[in-house]
This record gives sequence, structure tokens and C-alpha cells, in this order.
Amino acid sequence: MKSPFTGGATKFEREPRVLEYRKDSFEVLYHYYVCVDTNEQFTTTEIDTLNLNQVHNKYREKYGIPFTDEIKNIREKYGLSAAKMSEVLGLGANVYRNYEASEMPSVATGRLIRLAEDAEEFRKLLEMSKNSLEQHEYDRVKKKIDHVLGGWGKVEEMWKGWLFGNDYPNIHNGYRVPTLEKVGNMVRFFAQRNMPYTTALNKLMFYSDFGHFKKYGQSISGVYYKALQKGPVPENYGGIYNHVVNSGFARVEEMDFGDFVGERFVTEGVVVFDPEDGPFNATELNVLENVSERFKGLSTKKIVDISHEEPAWQDNVDDFHRISFEYGFELKNID
Repeated sequence: MKSPFTGGATKFEREPRVLEYRKDSFEVLYHYYVCVDTNEQFTTTEIDTLNLNQVHNKYREKYGIPFTDEIKNIREKYGLSAAKMSEVLGLGANVYRNYEASEMPSVATGRLIRLAEDAEEFRKLLEMSKNSLEQHEYDRVKKKIDHVLGGWGKVEEMWKGWLFGNDYPNIHNGYRVPTLEKVGNMVRFFAQRNMPYTTALNKLMFYSDFGHFKKYGQSISGVYYKALQKGPVPENYGGIYNHVVNSGFARVEEMDFGDFVGERFVTEGVVVFDPEDGPFNATELNVLENVSERFKGLSTKKIVDISHEEPAWQDNVDDFHRISFEYGFELKNID
């Protein structure tokens, strides 16, 4: 990065700062550059976005406002278009679509959307807006609600809670709520490109999530991480990977090494998503590709050794606490 003032050298700096948003104040780790010649500070569009995302994350968490992916998932849960979801919630015609595009709702509207996540509460909203829907639309949404509240719907929620937890977005899950689709496709991505063993896959997941947080202020998967002796791992990774494999995202190939059997993740016989029309946005796909290339061809032991250089592991290996995603800003081995 060259200085916009002199064209000379710059330094990248980070420091805690308090930023204001909607008459509230939040402390973030502010990122910026310093011109070596003039000592003037400046930022880039990407850094401005990261700084602002940190503020938005804390504002949404403080006031219980759903994040953009949650807002989309809630709507899709009931099979409604953004326009019809706005009608059911009593919002303006394009309001819900704007929220899915990252516009920040008011606190009252955010909590209304959060409340709509509960199928029993959404049933009440649907009944109140029945006259604004066509009969076939009403019947279809009611059927979706019945499924969520029915036996299989409850089983699905139970599995999700056991695998990922039912917490709202916070600093320990990278301000994301996990979904099987997103986690499963991350495993599928690395199974296709790296064919990793379980221990290596844990590190690829870690570097992807914390690497995306480092640049954009959110993880990709939304899973929690802990520091074990062989490096950082997704919490409950055994159960998660079993569910991912059983759901058809990847296969496990057993490799006999004499004294032990290793499990390698592969995609032979599995349909792989098209990157142009897959589950990841441009920034997520870019980070996944960088992580894949960074560790491609390295042995599992080498990947473990690299992960041991990270403060996220060093500061947390002696306890059983979840790793804060604030450590993403201190990653040493991924840009």
C-alpha cells in the first residue's frame, strides 16, 4: 500500500477506538494506515467496511436485531417472497428486501423479525394478515408452519441445537448463525480440493472462518471453536462431520496406516456445487480459495504446527473456553 499523500511507504495499524452509531457508542478494533512521511492516517474502502461492520455487529447483538443472513433464513423458512414477508409483518412493500440487503432495521422492527422466527408467533402474524394473501399463498405458508411445528420440524431443530447450539450471533460464533447448508458445503469444498484428514479439515475450517472475520468482521460457518492439543477445532466437530457426511455433502474414505486408520474427506460420487451459483458469496469464496491454496500439499502435521503459531490457539489451549473471534485480527498465517 502506497501513501495517497506522498506515494511513499505506509504502516498498517490497529487500535481500540470508540465509534458512534445511532446515538450509541461501541468500542471496536479500529484499522487504518499511516503515511510514514507525513504521519497522516487514512483508510481504504475495504477497511472502512470492516470498521463499520464491527460497529453494526455490536449494535445488532446489543439490541437483538437479526443479522442479514438470519433475516433471509427466517423468510425462507416459511417459503415467502420478500414482498409477501413484508405484508405479513405489516412493513412497506420493499422494506424486507432492503433488510436482506444489509440495511439496518429499527430496534422495534428487528425484534419483530426476530419474534417471527418462532413458528407459533408467526402463525399469529399470518392469521392477522390472512386477508392480504391469496388463499393458495395462505395455505402454502400455513403448511410450512405446520411442518416446522410438527414432528420432523422439531427433530430438525433438536439436531441443529445439539450440533451447533441455539445461540444468537455473538463474538464467539463470528456473528453468524450456522446452517447445515453452509457448514456442509465448506466441508464439501475442502473435500473436493484438499482431500483432508479430519485433523487437517479442522484447521482449514478454522482458518476460513477466522480469516473471513479478519477481513470482513463475520465468520463463514457460524460454528464455535475450541483449542485442543492438536490445534483449534470446531466445537462438536465429530457430530458435525457425521451429520455432514450422512447428509451427502461429502464421503469419508478410510486409510489404513498399520497402527491406526485415518479418515479422509473426499467428494468422489458426490455432486459438487458450481462456484458461480453456490452457497457462498464472493468474499467467502475468495477466503475459502485462499485457505485451500495456502495449505494444499502440506502434511497434516505441518498444518497442525502452523496452527500452533496462532495466538488463538496459544492463549486458549490450557482451558476449555470457546475462542473469541477477536483473535481473527491476530492471525499470522493467512492474509
